[in-house]
Amino acid sequence: MNPRLERLHAYPFERLARLTAGAAPPRHLKPIGMSIGEPRHEPPPMVLEALRANSHLLGTYPTTAGLPELRAACAAWLERRFRLGAGSVDPATMVLPVNGTREALFAFVQAAVDERHEPLVAMPNPFYQIYEGAALLAGAQPYLLDTTAANDYTPDLAAVPESAWRHCQVLFLCSPGNPTGKVFSREYLMRALELAERHDFIIAADECYTEIYLDEARPPPGLLEAAQAAGRTRFERCIVFHSLSKRSSVPGLRSGFVCGDPAIIARLLLYRTYHGCAMPVPTQLASIAAWNDDRHVLENRRLYQEKFERVLPILAPVLPVEKPDGAFYLWSEVGADGDDQRFTRELHASQAVTVLPGSYLARSGPNGNPGAGRVRISLVPNVAECIEAAERIRAYLETRDR
Repeated sequence: MNPRLERLHAYPFERLARLTAGAAPPRHLKPIGMSIGEPRHEPPPMVLEALRANSHLLGTYPTTAGLPELRAACAAWLERRFRLGAGSVDPATMVLPVNGTREALFAFVQAAVDERHEPLVAMPNPFYQIYEGAALLAGAQPYLLDTTAANDYTPDLAAVPESAWRHCQVLFLCSPGNPTGKVFSREYLMRALELAERHDFIIAADECYTEIYLDEARPPPGLLEAAQAAGRTRFERCIVFHSLSKRSSVPGLRSGFVCGDPAIIARLLLYRTYHGCAMPVPTQLASIAAWNDDRHVLENRRLYQEKFERVLPILAPVLPVEKPDGAFYLWSEVGADGDDQRFTRELHASQAVTVLPGSYLARSGPNGNPGAGRVRISLVPNVAECIEAAERIRAYLETRDR
């Protein structure tokens, strides 16, 4: 077996299952799961209709490159959403459908890393665990950039030494961030692009939360938008990842796409041709319907905005909660002894509400574990359940702190 498998850490939800094992909650309380970022809003009707109408096409082998109509729909959405201008994104050479961003993030790193040169893959800390696992299995060393309240949850690129940049082959950025919800400015993204040009690495922008934000007047900027503003009209050294899971509340559809530098896309297509992960044709047709429609996204986002408006006043008296820029998480300190694992286990046992310890999403470094003492609370249940969960969390804390 591949010896690199031994370098992988236990996945956060495996650790969570062990943590809560034996901590049976009261039977009269309905469990409310807020640990996983799994959207639970109603799927858009046009997606379901397209799946039903095209189920007979399951007997057709799909191509890895996907249908031209799907690539065109993805390109048009990017141009519309990020104001790139018609014709800025070439569907034939810049877009590649994928089975969700998780699969694509992993596959991209395997294709991108050249292990002959002591490669580093830089990533925020805390982070989406696929970044680290993909780097380790590709033969690279993760280089962690702590994101804390002290640096406004933004990776401090200026603090990275030249010696690290010389070995960096991929820089992961996630905006809005998971778990912090931080949105990076276009100027920040342009500075990252300058570093990529200077040190010859690729920026991999995980933008799967880009349609979940709280201020309708300020949609999060994207890496392609920053690249175009910097004169990089071919999106050199850029690759972005987008998904319908969060945008359209269809995580089970496993549908997304990657877009960027045509040279990178061509090599990734080659890798994926052998990887055997083409998207089924009915899924592609349902995805076209979703990417072509923006109305359902407004309603989806409105529901998340309502959740924050209803939940924050309930929790504010007992937790230092803040409204994030985007995504659907609360990234809160747990107070008292700062033990995020104890908080999670006791909350589960007493109130049947499950959250995720922040320390499970990060790694310890010279300055400790930047996720320790925090929990990630996913506002993915419906509005009523989020309100009830907030009331239970408050009840637990009021009892604990007496």
